[in-house]
Amino acid sequence: MSTIKNHFRVCMDKNKNEQSGTLYIVATPIGNLEDITLRAIRILREVDLIAAEDTRRTKKLLNAYEIKTPLISLHEHNEKEKSTMIISKIMSGINVAYVSDAGTPCISDPGHYLVGIARDGDINVVPIPGPSAVVTALSAAGFPADNFLFCGFLPAKDNKRRQFLELLKNEEKTIVFYESPVRFPATLHDIYDVLGDREIVVAREMTKTFEEIKKGKIADFIGSEKFVKAKGEFTIVLKGEEKKIIPVTDEEIEENLLYLWKNKNLSLRDAVTEVVVQTGLSRKKIYSLAVKLRL
Repeated sequence: MSTIKNHFRVCMDKNKNEQSGTLYIVATPIGNLEDITLRAIRILREVDLIAAEDTRRTKKLLNAYEIKTPLISLHEHNEKEKSTMIISKIMSGINVAYVSDAGTPCISDPGHYLVGIARDGDINVVPIPGPSAVVTALSAAGFPADNFLFCGFLPAKDNKRRQFLELLKNEEKTIVFYESPVRFPATLHDIYDVLGDREIVVAREMTKTFEEIKKGKIADFIGSEKFVKAKGEFTIVLKGEEKKIIPVTDEEIEENLLYLWKNKNLSLRDAVTEVVVQTGLSRKKIYSLAVKLRL
């Protein structure tokens, strides 16, 4: 990356009197072609070139909106090679838009390498926001989404997938990930075995004609032939681990605070934080007891 960065900086110095172009990162529909912003349509019409993860798929979108901009491919197998060429074009004054197959580029899709070397080359990168399967599923799940964890695709191999899930055992945030229809049944079994029978929302074919967004316990989906044989990529929203409230008396809390001050040399603030984590009680309550002890 550093070699490419230096190369582009040298080129920028040689052509500092020339105006370089802009790289637009354009979100496209995840299914329904009507789910595209007016700004995205305008940008796709105005740029000189569109780099697409799958030109055949993008062509359908462009045809629907009568966009005639030339297309080239940029996918996970040629991203490094094509990115160098695209950045050179942008530096010569060409404006380029990048689109993935569906949704927002770089989110479990190619594009981050292209954006990275564009940034390193001081090229203007402009995001054109729009659809995202992650946000779409969260908005219809009914789980807290003020703070969530997005894991992309889980590991394909069973043992690695289970190891990854083990790391999520105590995660209290809502968890979102993608899964292929082929691995969906096995993944459900692994989640059930490792994390227990939690509440889950399974979304597929979002925004399309046969859209399905179902909520239930994991066990409800494991026995459903409809979902086992379903086609189309899944977005799975999993409820986080519920915070466990440990019943403790005020005297026990005070003893713990004194222990942390005397034996661990923690400050009042750090000791309060430690007890909050241990008990799940409110910070206000613990802090009040700590202040009384210090008086």
